[in-house]
Amino acid sequence: MCGIMAYIGKKQATPILLNGLRRLEYRGYDSAGLAVLQNDNLVRFRAIGKVDNLSEKIKNEKLNSTIGIAHTRWATHGGVTENNTHPHSGCDDKLMIVHNGIIENYREIKKELGDHKITSETDTEILAHLIEKNFSGDLKDAVVKSLLLVRGTYGLVAIHAKEPKKMVAARLGSPLVIGIGDEEYFLASDASPILPYTKQVVFLNDGEVAEITENSLQIYNLKDQKVKKKIEELDWNEEQAQKQGFPHFMLKEIFDQPTVFEDAIAGRINFEEGTAVLGGLNMTPEQMKSINRIILIACGTASYAGQVGKFAFERLAGIPTDVEIASEFRYKDPIVDEHTLVFGISQSGETADTLAALREAKRKGAYIRGIINVVGSTIARETDGGTYIHAGPELAVASTKAYTNMVAILILYAIQFGRNNKLSLATGQRLISAIKEIPEKMNLILKQNDKIKEIALKYKEYRDFYFLGRGINYPVALEGSLKLKEISYIHSEAYPGGEMKHGPISLLDEDFPVFAIATKNQLYEKMVSNITEAKARKAKIIVLATEGDEEIKHLTEGVIYVPPTMELLEPLLNTLPLQLFAYYITVALGKDVDRPRNLAKSVTVE
Repeated sequence: MCGIMAYIGKKQATPILLNGLRRLEYRGYDSAGLAVLQNDNLVRFRAIGKVDNLSEKIKNEKLNSTIGIAHTRWATHGGVTENNTHPHSGCDDKLMIVHNGIIENYREIKKELGDHKITSETDTEILAHLIEKNFSGDLKDAVVKSLLLVRGTYGLVAIHAKEPKKMVAARLGSPLVIGIGDEEYFLASDASPILPYTKQVVFLNDGEVAEITENSLQIYNLKDQKVKKKIEELDWNEEQAQKQGFPHFMLKEIFDQPTVFEDAIAGRINFEEGTAVLGGLNMTPEQMKSINRIILIACGTASYAGQVGKFAFERLAGIPTDVEIASEFRYKDPIVDEHTLVFGISQSGETADTLAALREAKRKGAYIRGIINVVGSTIARETDGGTYIHAGPELAVASTKAYTNMVAILILYAIQFGRNNKLSLATGQRLISAIKEIPEKMNLILKQNDKIKEIALKYKEYRDFYFLGRGINYPVALEGSLKLKEISYIHSEAYPGGEMKHGPISLLDEDFPVFAIATKNQLYEKMVSNITEAKARKAKIIVLATEGDEEIKHLTEGVIYVPPTMELLEPLLNTLPLQLFAYYITVALGKDVDRPRNLAKSVTVE
C-alpha cells in the first residue's frame, strides 16, 4: 500500500520527508523516492527497496530546500524499477507528483497526450503529463482540469518549479491528511508521519483539492468552490495513527476490505469480453487449454481461500482442481506433469511449506504460479508468474483482507480459464457485473458492525462452537471457525451441514452453539434441515442469512443478514460477519487480538 509524505515551510524538507517515509514503512512498499526544489529546479531521487537505500543515495547531496514530496510505492502498474518509482514528472521535470490509487482510463489519456515522452509503465506518469499539458501558470487550476478527465482513485500531491512556493493536493478514494504547523504544512497518507510535528490536522474528503503555501491553506471542490474545513486535534499515539483510529489492526483490516478488493480487481476485468485479464499468468491460450488439472497449495486461511477456488475452477472452467495442504504435499509423492498448473497461495510469499511444495511441483514439470501479497517475496521470485493480491500490509496476525482478496483472484483466474474453455459470454458478463458490486455490498455488511457485536457478546462465555456450511459456504465455515479459535482460544470446529448427523451431532446440547451459514442458494433447503436437526438437540443457533429471509428467524437466537449475490461470490460477503464475530468475542475476553499466542504472521520454517 503506497505512502505519501510532503512538506512546505521554513525547515529543511529532506530530513522531514525521509523521516515520514520511514514512519510509513509499515504499509508495505517496494521502492521509494523524493523530489525537492533546489536552485529553482526540481531534483528527484529514487531507489529500489528500503527507504535506507534512498537515504544512502542522497547522503552526499547538498540539498537546501523547504518544499518537497516523497513516496513509498507498492507496485501495481508496472514492475519494481527505478523508472516506475515515484515521484513522476512531465516531459521537462518542471512538474512532479506523487500518487496513490489507480487511474483506470490512463490508456485513453495516454493516446490524447500525443508526442509527450513517457518513460515509465505507470498510470501515475500519465496523470503527471496530463497536469503538465493543462498547466498555464496556475498549478491548482491544472490539477482540477486534469482530475475532471480522470476515472479512478487518487491521493496526490503536485509541485511545480514555476510556482516554487506552492503545492497542490487532491483526494478521491485514497486518504490524505494535512498537518498544520507554525508557517508550515505536512501532508501524508495517514497521521503517523505527521505526529512528531503537529497534532492539528485537516482530513481531505473525496473530491477536494488543497492549495498550500507555507502560510496558507485553502480547500476547494472540483467545481472550484471554496470549502470550509474544521481543524481537528489528533488524540493518537503513533501506533494508533497507523491504525487510523481503529482500536486494533484486525478491525482496521476488516474495514479495509471494500477498498482493497477494488485494488485487487482494478484493471483485471473486462466486461465487454465477460472475462478477467490476469497477465501475470504468463500462459498462451493454447497452454491454458493444455491444462487438465489444477492444484492449489496453501496453509491455514489461504487453504480455505483455495477451497473456494476449487469450486470456481471446476464450475466455471471444467478443470479438476485439488486443494493441498502445503506441509503434506511433497511427502505424498504427488502426481503432476506438464499438463498440471500449481498455484502457491500465501499472504507473505515466504511460507516455507508452500515454497517447498512449489519447488517439488516444478521439479516434476508442472507450471507453477504464485498468488501472494508481498512484492518481491521468495515465492514471487521463484515462480514463473502469478498475481499480487494488492491487499496492502496485514499487521494483525489473523488474516482478513488478504483472505478475501485471495478468493477474488482465484475467482478471476477461474473466469479467465472458463472463457478460454467453455464459459459463455453472458455468464462471464453476469459474473463481472456481480463482482463490481461486491465492495458496495461489503460496506453494507460493515454498517451492521454494532449488531454483530451485540450478538457476539452474548456468546463470549461459551467454550465450544460449531460452524456449519454447505457447498461454496463450507470453506467459509472453516475460515469462520479458524478465526474464532486462533484469536479467542475458544474450541471451534467446522463441518459441512450434512456431515453433522455422521458423528459430530452427538456433542450438541444447550452449551454448544452453532453458527450456520444459510444464504439463499441451491443448498438452502438442505441447510435449513441441518439447522433444524441442531436446534432439536437444544443447541443455540446463530444464522447468517440473505436479506429478506424472514422465515429463518424462528430457528435462531440471532440472525445476521447479508446482501444477495451470485452463489459463487457468496464467500466474498459471508466471511466478513464471521471475522467481526470472532473479533468482538476476543475483545470482550480481553485477549490480544492482533498478536494471538503461539502464532506468527509469516511461517518461514517447516
